[in-house]
Amino acid sequence: MLTAREISGEVGIREKEVLEHLPHIERSVSGNKSGRFVVESPECRKCGFSFRKRERLKTPSRCPICKAEEIKEMKFGIVEPHT
Repeated sequence: MLTAREISGEVGIREKEVLEHLPHIERSVSGNKSGRFVVESPECRKCGFSFRKRERLKTPSRCPICKAEEIKEMKFGIVEPHT
């Protein structure tokens, strides 16, 4: 599991470009049964609020509960199917 920033460093493109590619990667992976795209939900470091129902693939800027801006970044990965 990697953050968009870590993916950006690995492939040499801007973080914003990584975020633009993620929806396509998600569709490609699920469409050809080569695995499953997984997202680790972001979480507020201050109050522990978890953004479980978030559909956007960008880490939110602040917590809706305590308004803190200390949000743990989303992580993305591909889980291979069991054979």
